[in-house]
Amino acid sequence: MTTKRQQESISIRDIPATGVIFASMEARRLGWGSDGRLWSNLGQGQAETGPLPGSPPRVESINIECSDHGYAPVLGVSELREAVADYYNRNFRRGLGSKYTAENVAIASGGRVALTRAAASLGSLNLGHFLPDYTAYEELIESFRLVTPIPILLRRDQGFTLESGEFEREIRGNGLGAVLFSNPSNPTGRLISGQELLQWISTAGRLDCTLLIDEFYSHYIWKRSKDEPGPSVSAARWIEDVNRSSVVIFDGLSKNWRYPGWRISWTVGPRHIIRSIGNAGSFLDGGAPRPLQRKAIELLGEKLTRLETQATQSAFLRKRSLLLRRCQEMNLEIDMEPEGGFYAFVSLRHLPSPLCDSFEFFREALEYQVITVPGSFFDINPGKRKPPDRSRFGTDIRLSFGPSEEELSHGLAQLKAMIEINIEKARRRP
Repeated sequence: MTTKRQQESISIRDIPATGVIFASMEARRLGWGSDGRLWSNLGQGQAETGPLPGSPPRVESINIECSDHGYAPVLGVSELREAVADYYNRNFRRGLGSKYTAENVAIASGGRVALTRAAASLGSLNLGHFLPDYTAYEELIESFRLVTPIPILLRRDQGFTLESGEFEREIRGNGLGAVLFSNPSNPTGRLISGQELLQWISTAGRLDCTLLIDEFYSHYIWKRSKDEPGPSVSAARWIEDVNRSSVVIFDGLSKNWRYPGWRISWTVGPRHIIRSIGNAGSFLDGGAPRPLQRKAIELLGEKLTRLETQATQSAFLRKRSLLLRRCQEMNLEIDMEPEGGFYAFVSLRHLPSPLCDSFEFFREALEYQVITVPGSFFDINPGKRKPPDRSRFGTDIRLSFGPSEEELSHGLAQLKAMIEINIEKARRRP
Protein backbone atom coordinates (compact mmCIF):
# COMPACT_ATOMS: atom_id res chain seq x y z
CA MET A 1 0.00 0.00 0.00
CA THR A 2 1.35 3.41 -1.00
CA THR A 3 1.66 5.85 1.87
CA LYS A 4 0.85 9.55 1.59
CA ARG A 5 4.56 10.37 1.94
CA GLN A 6 5.42 7.99 -0.91
CA GLN A 7 2.72 9.53 -3.08
CA GLU A 8 4.13 13.01 -2.46
CA SER A 9 7.63 11.86 -3.44
CA ILE A 10 6.59 10.55 -6.87
CA SER A 11 8.32 12.60 -9.55
CA ILE A 12 5.19 13.81 -11.30
CA ARG A 13 4.20 17.41 -10.73
CA ASP A 14 0.60 18.40 -10.08
CA ILE A 15 -0.73 20.09 -13.22
CA PRO A 16 -3.88 22.18 -12.71
CA ALA A 17 -6.78 22.03 -15.13
CA THR A 18 -7.36 24.95 -17.48
CA GLY A 19 -10.30 27.25 -16.76
CA VAL A 20 -12.85 25.62 -19.06
CA ILE A 21 -11.89 22.09 -17.99
CA PHE A 22 -12.05 23.05 -14.30
CA ALA A 23 -15.50 24.60 -14.80
CA SER A 24 -16.72 21.51 -16.68
CA MET A 25 -15.43 19.10 -14.03
CA GLU A 26 -17.12 21.07 -11.24
CA ALA A 27 -20.38 21.11 -13.19
CA ARG A 28 -20.24 17.36 -13.83
CA ARG A 29 -19.65 16.79 -10.12
CA LEU A 30 -22.96 18.57 -9.51
CA GLY A 31 -24.85 16.59 -12.13
CA TRP A 32 -24.31 18.33 -15.47
CA GLY A 33 -25.01 15.85 -18.24
CA SER A 34 -26.46 13.18 -15.94
CA ASP A 35 -29.14 14.67 -13.70
CA GLY A 36 -31.79 15.27 -16.36
CA ARG A 37 -31.98 18.99 -15.59
CA LEU A 38 -31.62 21.72 -18.21
CA TRP A 39 -28.13 23.20 -17.98
CA SER A 40 -26.65 26.15 -19.87
CA ASN A 41 -22.95 26.03 -20.59
CA LEU A 42 -21.97 29.69 -20.84
CA GLY A 43 -18.40 28.71 -20.08
CA GLN A 44 -17.84 26.58 -23.14
CA GLY A 45 -14.91 27.25 -25.43
CA GLN A 46 -16.53 25.93 -28.57
CA ALA A 47 -19.11 27.32 -30.95
CA GLU A 48 -22.35 25.45 -31.55
CA THR A 49 -21.51 22.77 -34.10
CA GLY A 50 -24.88 22.14 -35.76
CA PRO A 51 -26.26 23.66 -38.97
CA LEU A 52 -26.91 27.40 -39.05
CA PRO A 53 -29.23 29.29 -41.43
CA GLY A 54 -27.33 29.71 -44.68
CA SER A 55 -24.39 27.52 -43.68
CA PRO A 56 -23.17 24.66 -45.89
CA PRO A 57 -24.35 21.15 -44.92
CA ARG A 58 -22.37 19.75 -42.01
CA VAL A 59 -20.02 16.85 -42.69
CA GLU A 60 -21.69 13.62 -41.54
CA SER A 61 -19.34 10.94 -42.86
CA ILE A 62 -15.71 10.50 -43.86
CA ASN A 63 -14.51 7.87 -46.32
CA ILE A 64 -11.38 6.06 -45.20
CA GLU A 65 -9.10 4.81 -47.96
CA CYS A 66 -6.60 1.98 -47.63
CA SER A 67 -3.70 4.47 -47.72
CA ASP A 68 -5.20 6.26 -44.70
CA HIS A 69 -4.13 3.40 -42.43
CA GLY A 70 -0.52 4.56 -42.61
CA TYR A 71 1.05 7.50 -40.81
CA ALA A 72 0.64 10.91 -42.39
CA PRO A 73 3.72 13.15 -42.77
CA VAL A 74 4.50 15.03 -39.55
CA LEU A 75 4.00 18.38 -41.30
CA GLY A 76 0.72 17.20 -42.84
CA VAL A 77 -0.42 15.86 -46.20
CA SER A 78 0.80 18.11 -49.00
CA GLU A 79 -2.68 18.69 -50.47
CA LEU A 80 -3.99 20.15 -47.21
CA ARG A 81 -0.88 22.26 -46.71
CA GLU A 82 -1.40 23.66 -50.21
CA ALA A 83 -5.10 24.29 -49.48
CA VAL A 84 -4.21 26.26 -46.34
CA ALA A 85 -1.65 28.32 -48.25
CA ASP A 86 -4.23 29.01 -50.97
CA TYR A 87 -6.76 30.10 -48.33
CA TYR A 88 -4.39 32.79 -47.01
CA ASN A 89 -3.25 33.90 -50.46
CA ARG A 90 -6.85 34.15 -51.69
CA ASN A 91 -8.25 36.00 -48.70
CA PHE A 92 -5.37 38.11 -47.44
CA ARG A 93 -2.59 38.36 -50.02
CA ARG A 94 -4.29 39.44 -53.25
CA GLY A 95 -2.09 41.91 -55.08
CA LEU A 96 0.96 41.13 -52.92
CA GLY A 97 4.07 39.70 -54.52
CA SER A 98 5.09 37.23 -51.82
CA LYS A 99 2.76 34.24 -51.49
CA TYR A 100 2.51 31.30 -49.12
CA THR A 101 3.20 27.78 -50.37
CA ALA A 102 2.85 24.35 -48.76
CA GLU A 103 6.33 24.85 -47.30
CA ASN A 104 4.93 27.67 -45.15
CA VAL A 105 2.32 25.43 -43.51
CA ALA A 106 2.40 22.76 -40.79
CA ILE A 107 -0.69 20.71 -39.91
CA ALA A 108 -1.23 19.49 -36.33
CA SER A 109 -3.81 17.71 -34.18
CA GLY A 110 -5.49 20.81 -32.76
CA GLY A 111 -4.51 24.25 -31.56
CA ARG A 112 -2.80 23.20 -28.35
CA VAL A 113 -0.54 20.79 -30.24
CA ALA A 114 0.33 23.49 -32.78
CA LEU A 115 1.18 25.94 -29.98
CA THR A 116 3.18 23.30 -28.11
CA ARG A 117 5.26 22.57 -31.22
CA ALA A 118 5.99 26.27 -31.58
CA ALA A 119 6.90 26.68 -27.90
CA ALA A 120 9.24 23.69 -28.13
CA SER A 121 10.95 25.36 -31.10
CA LEU A 122 11.77 28.55 -29.20
CA GLY A 123 15.30 29.20 -28.05
CA SER A 124 16.38 30.83 -24.81
CA LEU A 125 14.46 34.10 -24.79
CA ASN A 126 12.04 36.36 -22.97
CA LEU A 127 8.50 35.57 -24.10
CA GLY A 128 5.91 38.30 -23.63
CA HIS A 129 2.32 37.36 -22.90
CA PHE A 130 -0.68 39.54 -22.14
CA LEU A 131 -2.90 39.67 -19.07
CA PRO A 132 -5.65 38.63 -19.49
CA ASP A 133 -5.33 35.99 -22.21
CA TYR A 134 -6.08 32.33 -23.02
CA THR A 135 -5.82 30.12 -19.93
CA ALA A 136 -3.92 27.25 -21.60
CA TYR A 137 -0.95 29.53 -22.28
CA GLU A 138 0.03 29.30 -18.61
CA GLU A 139 1.06 25.63 -18.53
CA LEU A 140 2.25 25.78 -22.13
CA ILE A 141 4.77 28.51 -21.31
CA GLU A 142 5.81 26.91 -18.02
CA SER A 143 6.56 23.55 -19.67
CA PHE A 144 9.52 24.85 -21.66
CA ARG A 145 12.29 26.01 -19.36
CA LEU A 146 14.35 27.82 -22.02
CA VAL A 147 11.60 30.43 -22.16
CA THR A 148 11.33 33.18 -19.55
CA PRO A 149 7.70 34.39 -19.40
CA ILE A 150 7.25 38.16 -19.16
CA PRO A 151 3.69 39.34 -18.31
CA ILE A 152 2.30 42.46 -19.98
CA LEU A 153 -0.68 43.83 -18.07
CA LEU A 154 -3.40 45.33 -20.27
CA ARG A 155 -5.37 48.18 -18.69
CA ARG A 156 -9.14 48.28 -18.63
CA ASP A 157 -9.24 51.99 -19.28
CA GLN A 158 -7.30 51.43 -22.51
CA GLY A 159 -9.66 48.74 -23.77
CA PHE A 160 -7.29 45.89 -22.88
CA THR A 161 -4.74 46.78 -25.53
CA LEU A 162 -1.47 48.69 -26.03
CA GLU A 163 -0.77 51.66 -28.19
CA SER A 164 1.96 51.09 -30.78
CA GLY A 165 4.47 53.13 -28.76
CA GLU A 166 3.72 51.15 -25.59
CA PHE A 167 4.13 47.89 -27.50
CA GLU A 168 7.60 48.98 -28.62
CA ARG A 169 8.54 50.00 -25.07
CA GLU A 170 7.49 46.59 -23.75
CA ILE A 171 9.63 44.80 -26.35
CA ARG A 172 12.65 47.04 -25.77
CA GLY A 173 12.34 47.36 -21.99
CA ASN A 174 11.86 43.64 -21.38
CA GLY A 175 14.19 42.39 -24.11
CA LEU A 176 11.40 40.32 -25.64
CA GLY A 177 12.41 37.81 -28.29
CA ALA A 178 8.78 36.77 -28.92
CA VAL A 179 5.23 37.72 -27.94
CA LEU A 180 2.35 35.24 -27.77
CA PHE A 181 -1.25 36.48 -27.93
CA SER A 182 -4.73 35.66 -29.22
CA ASN A 183 -6.35 37.94 -31.79
CA PRO A 184 -9.29 38.41 -31.35
CA SER A 185 -8.52 38.08 -27.67
CA ASN A 186 -9.82 35.28 -25.52
CA PRO A 187 -11.38 36.41 -23.13
CA THR A 188 -11.92 40.14 -23.78
CA GLY A 189 -12.81 40.09 -27.48
CA ARG A 190 -10.34 42.92 -28.19
CA LEU A 191 -9.37 42.93 -31.89
CA ILE A 192 -6.13 44.28 -33.35
CA SER A 193 -6.69 44.95 -37.05
CA GLY A 194 -5.95 47.26 -39.96
CA GLN A 195 -3.21 49.85 -39.50
CA GLU A 196 -2.87 49.00 -35.82
CA LEU A 197 -1.99 45.40 -36.66
CA LEU A 198 0.39 46.59 -39.38
CA GLN A 199 2.18 48.79 -36.83
CA TRP A 200 2.56 45.89 -34.39
CA ILE A 201 4.01 43.67 -37.14
CA SER A 202 6.35 46.42 -38.36
CA THR A 203 7.55 47.16 -34.82
CA ALA A 204 8.20 43.50 -34.04
CA GLY A 205 10.07 43.00 -37.32
CA ARG A 206 12.26 46.04 -36.73
CA LEU A 207 13.14 44.79 -33.22
CA ASP A 208 13.69 41.12 -34.21
CA CYS A 209 10.76 40.01 -32.05
CA THR A 210 8.69 37.07 -33.27
CA LEU A 211 4.90 37.40 -33.01
CA LEU A 212 3.08 34.15 -32.24
CA ILE A 213 -0.52 35.03 -33.12
CA ASP A 214 -3.41 32.74 -32.18
CA GLU A 215 -6.08 33.53 -34.80
CA PHE A 216 -8.56 30.79 -33.92
CA TYR A 217 -11.42 33.33 -33.62
CA SER A 218 -10.58 35.32 -36.75
CA HIS A 219 -13.93 34.64 -38.47
CA TYR A 220 -15.88 36.02 -35.50
CA ILE A 221 -15.42 39.71 -36.29
CA TRP A 222 -17.84 42.39 -35.04
CA LYS A 223 -15.72 45.47 -35.67
CA ARG A 224 -15.08 46.30 -39.32
CA SER A 225 -11.96 48.10 -40.54
CA LYS A 226 -11.84 49.73 -43.98
CA ASP A 227 -8.23 48.54 -44.21
CA GLU A 228 -9.17 44.86 -44.06
CA PRO A 229 -9.98 43.03 -47.32
CA GLY A 230 -12.92 40.91 -46.12
CA PRO A 231 -15.00 39.61 -43.24
CA SER A 232 -12.05 37.88 -41.56
CA VAL A 233 -8.91 39.33 -40.03
CA SER A 234 -5.40 37.89 -40.25
CA ALA A 235 -1.86 39.16 -39.80
CA ALA A 236 -1.19 37.51 -43.17
CA ARG A 237 -2.66 40.65 -44.77
CA TRP A 238 0.17 42.85 -43.47
CA ILE A 239 3.27 40.69 -44.00
CA GLU A 240 5.64 41.96 -46.68
CA ASP A 241 7.69 38.82 -47.33
CA VAL A 242 6.25 35.55 -46.00
CA ASN A 243 9.70 33.95 -45.66
CA ARG A 244 11.44 36.92 -44.02
CA SER A 245 8.69 37.96 -41.63
CA SER A 246 8.65 37.72 -37.84
CA VAL A 247 5.04 36.46 -37.72
CA VAL A 248 3.76 32.93 -37.02
CA ILE A 249 0.00 32.36 -37.33
CA PHE A 250 -2.10 29.61 -35.70
CA ASP A 251 -5.60 28.65 -36.82
CA GLY A 252 -7.70 25.59 -37.61
CA LEU A 253 -11.12 24.01 -38.01
CA SER A 254 -12.06 24.15 -34.31
CA LYS A 255 -13.64 27.61 -34.09
CA ASN A 256 -13.74 29.21 -37.52
CA TRP A 257 -15.23 26.18 -39.30
CA ARG A 258 -17.01 24.91 -36.14
CA TYR A 259 -15.45 21.42 -36.17
CA PRO A 260 -13.65 21.27 -32.79
CA GLY A 261 -13.88 17.50 -32.55
CA TRP A 262 -11.71 17.02 -35.61
CA ARG A 263 -8.64 18.48 -33.89
CA ILE A 264 -7.16 19.80 -37.14
CA SER A 265 -5.08 22.97 -36.93
CA TRP A 266 -2.31 24.64 -38.85
CA THR A 267 0.69 26.88 -38.32
CA VAL A 268 1.64 29.36 -41.04
CA GLY A 269 4.99 31.11 -41.12
CA PRO A 270 8.42 31.42 -42.75
CA ARG A 271 9.83 28.20 -44.22
CA HIS A 272 12.70 27.89 -41.75
CA ILE A 273 10.33 28.20 -38.76
CA ILE A 274 7.96 25.61 -40.21
CA ARG A 275 10.88 23.19 -40.61
CA SER A 276 11.76 23.59 -36.92
CA ILE A 277 8.11 23.14 -35.92
CA GLY A 278 7.97 19.95 -37.99
CA ASN A 279 11.06 18.63 -36.23
CA ALA A 280 9.44 19.39 -32.88
CA GLY A 281 6.30 17.54 -34.00
CA SER A 282 8.37 14.48 -34.87
CA PHE A 283 9.08 13.85 -31.18
CA LEU A 284 6.04 15.53 -29.59
CA ASP A 285 3.05 14.11 -31.44
CA GLY A 286 3.95 12.48 -34.77
CA GLY A 287 1.34 14.26 -36.88
CA ALA A 288 -2.41 14.55 -37.44
CA PRO A 289 -4.76 11.76 -38.67
CA ARG A 290 -4.65 11.31 -42.45
CA PRO A 291 -8.43 10.77 -43.09
CA LEU A 292 -9.40 14.01 -41.33
CA GLN A 293 -6.71 15.92 -43.18
CA ARG A 294 -8.00 14.71 -46.53
CA LYS A 295 -11.58 15.69 -45.69
CA ALA A 296 -10.47 19.08 -44.37
CA ILE A 297 -9.30 20.07 -47.87
CA GLU A 298 -12.94 20.37 -48.97
CA LEU A 299 -13.78 22.68 -46.07
CA LEU A 300 -11.19 25.21 -47.19
CA GLY A 301 -12.80 25.70 -50.59
CA GLU A 302 -13.59 29.33 -51.47
CA LYS A 303 -17.39 29.06 -51.70
CA LEU A 304 -17.81 26.82 -48.64
CA THR A 305 -15.58 29.03 -46.49
CA ARG A 306 -17.45 32.17 -47.57
CA LEU A 307 -20.88 30.68 -46.82
CA GLU A 308 -19.76 29.28 -43.47
CA THR A 309 -18.23 32.59 -42.42
CA GLN A 310 -21.32 34.58 -43.41
CA ALA A 311 -23.69 32.18 -41.63
CA THR A 312 -21.54 32.13 -38.49
CA GLN A 313 -21.26 35.90 -38.30
CA SER A 314 -24.99 36.38 -38.82
CA ALA A 315 -26.00 33.87 -36.13
CA PHE A 316 -23.37 34.94 -33.59
CA LEU A 317 -24.00 38.64 -34.05
CA ARG A 318 -27.57 38.05 -32.83
CA LYS A 319 -26.32 36.11 -29.84
CA ARG A 320 -23.75 38.79 -29.07
CA SER A 321 -26.51 41.42 -29.04
CA LEU A 322 -28.61 39.23 -26.75
CA LEU A 323 -25.75 38.75 -24.29
CA LEU A 324 -24.84 42.44 -24.16
CA ARG A 325 -28.45 43.48 -23.66
CA ARG A 326 -29.08 40.99 -20.86
CA CYS A 327 -25.82 41.88 -19.10
CA GLN A 328 -26.87 45.53 -19.04
CA GLU A 329 -30.22 44.53 -17.53
CA MET A 330 -28.41 42.56 -14.80
CA ASN A 331 -26.02 45.41 -13.94
CA LEU A 332 -23.10 43.35 -15.22
CA GLU A 333 -20.57 45.81 -16.58
CA ILE A 334 -18.50 45.06 -19.69
CA ASP A 335 -15.44 47.30 -19.83
CA MET A 336 -15.06 46.69 -23.55
CA GLU A 337 -17.72 45.20 -25.78
CA PRO A 338 -16.24 42.25 -27.70
CA GLU A 339 -14.95 43.26 -31.14
CA GLY A 340 -14.29 39.63 -32.08
CA GLY A 341 -14.65 36.09 -30.77
CA PHE A 342 -17.68 34.75 -28.90
CA TYR A 343 -16.91 35.76 -25.32
CA ALA A 344 -17.58 38.73 -23.08
CA PHE A 345 -15.31 39.52 -20.13
CA VAL A 346 -17.83 40.70 -17.59
CA SER A 347 -17.17 42.69 -14.43
CA LEU A 348 -19.01 41.70 -11.25
CA ARG A 349 -17.82 44.67 -9.21
CA HIS A 350 -21.28 46.27 -8.96
CA LEU A 351 -22.96 43.13 -7.60
CA PRO A 352 -23.49 42.58 -3.87
CA SER A 353 -21.24 40.27 -1.87
CA PRO A 354 -20.58 37.39 -2.37
CA LEU A 355 -21.45 37.54 -6.09
CA CYS A 356 -18.81 40.23 -6.73
CA ASP A 357 -16.17 37.51 -6.33
CA SER A 358 -15.71 35.47 -9.53
CA PHE A 359 -15.40 32.07 -7.81
CA GLU A 360 -18.41 32.75 -5.57
CA PHE A 361 -20.40 33.80 -8.66
CA PHE A 362 -19.23 30.66 -10.49
CA ARG A 363 -20.26 28.31 -7.69
CA GLU A 364 -23.60 30.04 -7.11
CA ALA A 365 -24.35 29.89 -10.85
CA LEU A 366 -23.76 26.13 -10.81
CA GLU A 367 -26.64 25.83 -8.35
CA TYR A 368 -28.78 27.44 -11.07
CA GLN A 369 -27.40 25.00 -13.66
CA VAL A 370 -25.30 27.63 -15.44
CA ILE A 371 -21.59 27.17 -16.18
CA THR A 372 -19.27 30.19 -16.35
CA VAL A 373 -15.47 30.63 -16.13
CA PRO A 374 -13.93 32.73 -13.31
CA GLY A 375 -11.75 35.58 -14.55
CA SER A 376 -8.83 34.52 -12.37
CA PHE A 377 -8.00 31.74 -14.83
CA PHE A 378 -7.08 34.36 -17.44
CA ASP A 379 -4.52 35.94 -15.12
CA ILE A 380 -1.77 33.84 -16.68
CA ASN A 381 0.76 33.03 -13.98
CA PRO A 382 3.54 30.66 -15.18
CA GLY A 383 5.62 29.34 -12.33
CA LYS A 384 3.03 30.62 -9.84
CA ARG A 385 5.15 33.70 -9.20
CA LYS A 386 2.11 35.56 -7.89
CA PRO A 387 -0.17 34.20 -5.11
CA PRO A 388 -3.34 32.74 -6.73
CA ASP A 389 -5.58 34.54 -4.22
CA ARG A 390 -4.36 37.93 -5.49
CA SER A 391 -5.64 37.72 -9.02
CA ARG A 392 -6.10 40.94 -10.98
CA PHE A 393 -9.32 39.53 -12.41
CA GLY A 394 -10.98 38.15 -9.29
CA THR A 395 -14.11 40.25 -9.93
CA ASP A 396 -14.51 39.21 -13.58
CA ILE A 397 -16.26 36.32 -15.25
CA ARG A 398 -16.11 35.07 -18.83
CA LEU A 399 -19.45 34.40 -20.49
CA SER A 400 -19.59 32.56 -23.81
CA PHE A 401 -22.18 33.08 -26.52
CA GLY A 402 -20.91 29.93 -28.22
CA PRO A 403 -23.98 27.80 -27.31
CA SER A 404 -27.23 27.89 -29.24
CA GLU A 405 -29.41 30.99 -28.89
CA GLU A 406 -31.95 28.97 -26.90
CA GLU A 407 -29.35 27.71 -24.43
CA LEU A 408 -27.81 31.16 -24.13
CA SER A 409 -31.17 32.80 -23.45
CA HIS A 410 -32.07 30.22 -20.80
CA GLY A 411 -28.71 30.56 -19.05
CA LEU A 412 -28.93 34.36 -18.94
CA ALA A 413 -32.46 34.13 -17.50
CA GLN A 414 -31.14 31.84 -14.77
CA LEU A 415 -28.32 34.25 -13.95
CA LYS A 416 -30.79 37.11 -13.76
CA ALA A 417 -32.92 35.19 -11.28
CA MET A 418 -29.83 34.37 -9.21
CA ILE A 419 -28.68 38.00 -9.13
CA GLU A 420 -32.14 39.34 -8.22
CA ILE A 421 -32.42 36.91 -5.30
CA ASN A 422 -28.98 37.92 -4.00
CA ILE A 423 -29.75 41.62 -4.34
CA GLU A 424 -32.92 41.10 -2.29
CA LYS A 425 -30.90 39.22 0.35
CA ALA A 426 -28.42 42.07 0.50
CA ARG A 427 -31.23 44.59 1.08
CA ARG A 428 -32.49 42.59 4.06
CA ARG A 429 -29.14 42.43 5.78
CA PRO A 430 -28.96 44.56 8.95
